[in-house]
Amino acid sequence: MKLYDYAASANCYKVRLLLAQLGADYERVSVDIFAGDTLTDDFAAINPARTVPVLEDPPGVFLQESNAILLHVARGTPLLPDDPQVYRWLFFEQADVVPTMGGLRFRLITGRLAPGDPGAEQRRSGSHEVLALLDRELGRREFLVGDAYSVADIGVYGYVHVAHEAGLDLTPYPALRAWLERVAAQPGYMNDLAPYPPSSYADASRSIYD
Repeated sequence: MKLYDYAASANCYKVRLLLAQLGADYERVSVDIFAGDTLTDDFAAINPARTVPVLEDPPGVFLQESNAILLHVARGTPLLPDDPQVYRWLFFEQADVVPTMGGLRFRLITGRLAPGDPGAEQRRSGSHEVLALLDRELGRREFLVGDAYSVADIGVYGYVHVAHEAGLDLTPYPALRAWLERVAAQPGYMNDLAPYPPSSYADASRSIYD
């Protein structure tokens, strides 16, 4: 397997976390999404959407979208239970977690928004709605799907565990904070999510986000 990824992307980190916890052997191909690497014709042939991560497995066959990759890699393992709630949470992560706290963190750190901008306020409000929902759900069980850790937890964890970097206070969400600790205690856990570098900042970037 080859994973085309970017070290500071939480979507990519989710895949790396799963691969680490499964002890999978793979080649990591670094793609600098803010230096124009995804804007080339060569990359468009791998992913017309010009995003990472992309998994190549087997050679010459490319799978895009982080949560699709999670489902593919976790097939046949205990991390993908036979429960449709797994799909519910992975769709929820992309539809509700990423646009709110993920988008807020990225835009604040890289200078695309200031904390008081209307766009930041909107994402902050949405983030707290998402965090409150997760806290209620996790107050009823230890993990998102039943009582076992799964790719549903990995998918949601990717952006939620760095919500504080978006200036979001997690103090009002005790069940969520306890869940973050349980995820970090899982066998094979690692956190190699890199900070956004200066090249990602609004005045220095060449990417699909500009």
